[in-house]
Amino acid sequence: MLNGTEDEEKWLAEGIAGIQHNAFYMHRALDSNNLREALKYSAQMLSELRTSKLSPRKYYELYMRAFDELKRLELFFKDDSKHGVSVVDLYELVQHAGNILPRLYLLCTVGSIYIKSKEAPDKEVLKDLVEMCRGVQHPIRGLFLRSYLAQISRDKLPDIGSEYEGDADTVMDAVDFVLQNFTEMNKLWVRMQHQGPGRVREKREKERSELQDLVGKNLHVLSQIEGVDLEMYKETVLPRVLEQVVNCKDDLAQYYLMDCIIQVFPDEYHLQTLETLLGACPQLQPTVDVKTVLSRLMDRLSNYAASSADVLPEFLQVEAFSKLSNAIGKVIEAQVDMPAVGAITLYVSLLTFTLRVHPDRLDHVDQVLGACVKKLSNIPKLEDSRAMKQVVALLSAPLEKYNDIVTALTLSNYPRVMDHLDIGTNKLMAMVIIQSIMKNNSCISTADKVEVLFELIKGLIKDTDGADVDELDEEDFKEEQNSVARLIHMLYNDEPEEMLKIICIVRKHTMVGGPKRLPFTVSSLVFSALRAANGCDIEHVAYEFFTQAFVLYEEEIADSKAQVTAIHLIIGTLQRMNVFGVENRDTLTHKATGYSARLLKKADQCRAVYACSHLFWVDDQDGIKDGERVLLCLKRALRIANAAQQMANVARGTGGLVSLFVEILNKYIYFFEKGNKQITSSAIQGLIEFINTEMQSDSTNPDSVADAFLASTLRYIQFQKQKGGVVGEKFESIKL
Repeated sequence: MLNGTEDEEKWLAEGIAGIQHNAFYMHRALDSNNLREALKYSAQMLSELRTSKLSPRKYYELYMRAFDELKRLELFFKDDSKHGVSVVDLYELVQHAGNILPRLYLLCTVGSIYIKSKEAPDKEVLKDLVEMCRGVQHPIRGLFLRSYLAQISRDKLPDIGSEYEGDADTVMDAVDFVLQNFTEMNKLWVRMQHQGPGRVREKREKERSELQDLVGKNLHVLSQIEGVDLEMYKETVLPRVLEQVVNCKDDLAQYYLMDCIIQVFPDEYHLQTLETLLGACPQLQPTVDVKTVLSRLMDRLSNYAASSADVLPEFLQVEAFSKLSNAIGKVIEAQVDMPAVGAITLYVSLLTFTLRVHPDRLDHVDQVLGACVKKLSNIPKLEDSRAMKQVVALLSAPLEKYNDIVTALTLSNYPRVMDHLDIGTNKLMAMVIIQSIMKNNSCISTADKVEVLFELIKGLIKDTDGADVDELDEEDFKEEQNSVARLIHMLYNDEPEEMLKIICIVRKHTMVGGPKRLPFTVSSLVFSALRAANGCDIEHVAYEFFTQAFVLYEEEIADSKAQVTAIHLIIGTLQRMNVFGVENRDTLTHKATGYSARLLKKADQCRAVYACSHLFWVDDQDGIKDGERVLLCLKRALRIANAAQQMANVARGTGGLVSLFVEILNKYIYFFEKGNKQITSSAIQGLIEFINTEMQSDSTNPDSVADAFLASTLRYIQFQKQKGGVVGEKFESIKL
């Protein structure tokens, strides 16, 4: 027993064999110019297309075999010298074929020649053919027959500029013919859903999908008719096509045909008939994927707007945004069962449209966000991950378009949309916002915008209901908090009063972050406040900050590694401050160098002390430049490094501190280049010789890192010497 697939292959093979057998005898008749025999065997050949046993895909294979033979038969019919019958008589003769399906294929073939002969008005022949094809009502057979009619007639339509052009009404004749054929084909296509038992519905739908292009080609032909101008499209073509789409009440047909309309007709036609096209959307079946249809329409119009600035006035003239917005609202209202992801996807497409067409209309952007808020408010809890992704896309679109978070902060509905995200997605969106600020180097300079911004990123700066900070991934948590810390540095205003408001707002939000977050955010807040104090010359406030920092260092930080980190933060911040007078600055620098020299490990002492040298040499125009105190710091660092090296030698095997001398050498070179007259070439020369001696000493363990560091430093000196000019002359006295 054969299964279904094997049966179908068998039936297809039998059909092909039947076509080949009759085609053989048809060819013999054609070669002998025997018209009667040619018609007999061509009719028998075409009778193979009467089968009902094949799926659309297999039927197409059979049809193409017959189609190839019909092309040869058409060549024979064209040459009346071979068969001696006029085209008019031939047109009558083929109508006597026994079975209706072969008869109509032959009629269409001869009809094509009849039109080309111009012995009868093409309008009459086309009308006759399209009416006669109603005789075949079997869906698959009828669709392929009408597809054949469309194929052989498409280059013979009475269009403007064609050889078949007649009076002023000829274009309408062509349109009527194509529309009538389209309507009949769509009816046949829709009727397929009612064939067979209900349990094979899925199979039927798949088969129907395989045939959809046969129907859609009619719309493509319509779009290619030169005489179909905007007026005719608006008054005749679109209304009649939409009437058929709406009235067929079939979800597969409605979705496909709406998509066809959008794809095949020109963009400017869509723009000028937007109201008519959109008016059909709420009338479609509830199961039709209207969101995709509308999204594709908006994508096409967006691309059309982007193609040329000259077309933008047209969008304003027809009020495209308003019409699209109203249509989307009606569709969502009509399709009460539309899932949240569908509605939000529509809003994403509408937002993309307005951002491309009307980027200056922030009220449009906010209106779309507001409509989305209204939809989300009717959903108890948004749990669909696909819908959540669409909300993120909605929120990301303005950031990507404007490259400026400040613009997004003016949208009143932006934070209201974010409130509907779940905890995890809210934090992801907050990170996207911060990354946008960093990427575009955006400075948030007003207190009200800072307030809105921190409301948007509140998921990162405090625990929300249902969140457990202890369950967070440690690496993710650190990345989030470091991002918030970096963000704080992007908040700045030159006006001290406004900057103070910003600091107070940031403090209000960050201080509720809990003990795990505060170590990340408070330091940034303090540095921001220091910058404000420094900028507005409030010396006593800045001094108090440093005083409290030293108190915290003394009383709260016991861990040696934390002390190293803290003292370098203090040194780096103090170096950038220019608000202090001589007395206060001396006090603070003295404390910083003192604490540096009292760190637990000699290596840490050395590095902190040579870092303090920068407190006495600031490159700003009005910065301090005390070369003598710089030299004192470096010499002190050398003494500490020497002591550390001696201790390492005593311990034997714990060497590797030569690199400290190389680090100090680099500081000498830095200040030498900056013009510190206390740092001489002879001092650098002596330090290089000392380092070489230490490295060659038997008591020093090999240190590849220090060797590479020194080699790199010496290459730099050599490079400076080769520059020539003032720089080369300056380094020339250093012998390597």
